[in-house]
Amino acid sequence: MNEEQNLTTGSVPGKLIVFALPLLFANLLQSFYSIVDMLVVGRIVGNTGLAAISNASMAGFIINSVCIGLTMGGTVAAAQYKGAGDEKGQRETVGTLFSIAFLAAILVTAIGLSAYKPLFRMLNVPPEAMGDTCAYMKIICCGTVFVFGYNAVCSILKGLGDSKSPLAFVAIAAAVNIVLDIILVGPFAMGTEGAAYATIASQGISFMISVIHLKRRNSVFDFKFRHFAVKPDKMAAILKVGLPAAAQMAVVNISYLLITGMLNRFGVPVAAASGVGLKINTFAGMPCWAIGQAVTAMAGQNFGANDIDRVRKTTKAGLYLNIIITLLTVLLVQLFAKPIMMIFNPVNAEVISDGILYLRICCGANSLVYAVMYTFDSFAMSVLQTLPCSMHFLDAVVRFP
Repeated sequence: MNEEQNLTTGSVPGKLIVFALPLLFANLLQSFYSIVDMLVVGRIVGNTGLAAISNASMAGFIINSVCIGLTMGGTVAAAQYKGAGDEKGQRETVGTLFSIAFLAAILVTAIGLSAYKPLFRMLNVPPEAMGDTCAYMKIICCGTVFVFGYNAVCSILKGLGDSKSPLAFVAIAAAVNIVLDIILVGPFAMGTEGAAYATIASQGISFMISVIHLKRRNSVFDFKFRHFAVKPDKMAAILKVGLPAAAQMAVVNISYLLITGMLNRFGVPVAAASGVGLKINTFAGMPCWAIGQAVTAMAGQNFGANDIDRVRKTTKAGLYLNIIITLLTVLLVQLFAKPIMMIFNPVNAEVISDGILYLRICCGANSLVYAVMYTFDSFAMSVLQTLPCSMHFLDAVVRFP
């Protein structure tokens, strides 16, 4: 069954919600990679392992952010060609994006492997956690190609209107990750290294399944060698969105990394608490990201179809949804901060109290500002614009009829 949706017709809020829900569940499940790592390692290895994964995950976030940002250009280009009914443009976008993603994966892997040790020293990772942190990060860096490949496939599928298939891929990968985590960290006693192997194995499986799906289900790409040729115009379109998005996401995650480094000075409990707090805060942002991704795909298709009024309505609906859902999420985190922290470390009172303080500060009113910003960023990307060029389009959107 073809899961692709035509996002240029039908109810705007209805289509947006239906398209965003699978993306939300996929984002939640994908975050389980590191969440499950922390749960299993925190309970079996203890605070040292928890601090190790907290620090290594922050560096991993930078790799993931570069990957997601770069491949986001593929979503926009595919959506616009889909809206315009241009199958050749769709096919050339897929091939070009795969080539870009492969080259970027090699570069990022090389940088990651050479930089993680001095990075962790600079971040003042607690000495007792340094060995586990480096071991975890080395393995994660070696799986970068799977992350780039998977996100490249999913970005294309989202642009073509398919948000359900990525959910299926992630569900399988999450199940594999949970099983391997329990086995490798527990009975095999591999500690944090076992958690890292579980993560890259699940990512590799998810990538392979997504490639097979794209080959079998999508008529615009059949994986012939000639289709991987880089088309200069398609590369320019992808990078016009992808490079600024990757840079923006990398800068945000680097700032979190620097904060983690400052908190490491206060010892293992604070480092562990901040890592858990960041994970929870990341979970709280998932609905906002899903709606933003839906806005990008839907506005992109309508922009390709030259329906500017529907682009405006899409952004407007996304803005309202993001504000309402983010407000509810923040309230839930503030009300249940202690029980949530106790899921990760039920016995260490210092980790729990520090984690609650982290959530009180970082998951508050600032999240509403982020929700508004991310909605408009998603819109700006959908029309292949980056600030300040998008201000003209933004003005047209916010002048609600």
